[in-house]
Amino acid sequence: MNGRQLITGAQNTWCPGCGNFSIQFALKALLQDLEKRGTSLDDVVLVTGIGCHAKMADYLNINTFYSIHGRVLPVATAIKLANPDLTVIGCAGDGDAYAEGLDHLIFAAKRNVDITLFIHNNRVYGLTTGQYTPTSPLGFKGRSTPAGTLEYPLNPLELMYASGASFVARGYTRNQPLLKKIMADAVRHQGFSFVDILQICATYFDVHDVYDKYVYELKDHDTHDPAKAMKRILEWDYNNPAPIALGTFLEREIPTFDGRFPVQPAVPAERMGKIRTILESYR
Repeated sequence: MNGRQLITGAQNTWCPGCGNFSIQFALKALLQDLEKRGTSLDDVVLVTGIGCHAKMADYLNINTFYSIHGRVLPVATAIKLANPDLTVIGCAGDGDAYAEGLDHLIFAAKRNVDITLFIHNNRVYGLTTGQYTPTSPLGFKGRSTPAGTLEYPLNPLELMYASGASFVARGYTRNQPLLKKIMADAVRHQGFSFVDILQICATYFDVHDVYDKYVYELKDHDTHDPAKAMKRILEWDYNNPAPIALGTFLEREIPTFDGRFPVQPAVPAERMGKIRTILESYR
């Protein structure tokens, strides 16, 4: 239906200053743009995981599905394969996607499933009060590492490049115009679109002063040149202060998994009857 109220009446429990508010605003703008371009919002599905980001399913008035921790992509993939005409969007956290869900992330990129994944990357487990995640910097002092982490963070963009993602980008919640553009481009892309969004956890890891100092927007960058993309991706390793590029790093035009997925033949009625009989026996 046109002109629907996109923000629900559910009580919002994000902390004041949380970067999720900015992502919600950008998602609302994205949905309004899709509707203006002729996409019915009834044909849009948002899948979330577990974490502060996942409350997005409560706050946006569209079709949503809560998955369990780390399982956004299996659910999103299944929805897309079941109905390829749907626009499927996933929201996941850095702990949600880069820890518990890392294997699913790699395979979704490898398969090039036509879904869009937005990572709310605050580099901390905010919902469970401040443990480190795979993108927390070396020496991060949190609830589980009071003396500081002993691990270097992973670079998710580098991982997605190597895994075959056909759209790789990075946004920042304090650059709303660019974030909205990146998110819209990601949804329009045919294939697996990956957007790592640097956001602020105002309670447990507020590093906006660092980001504000080092971020810059990619200009005159050829997104179809893999070598140039990797050079920009490796500028910052999610650890030491360094130039942090924002924008789309890489675009590839390759067949999608759902486009190559064969149409499954209907199950014969006789076999379906046997399946029902077996299922009934477990009651």
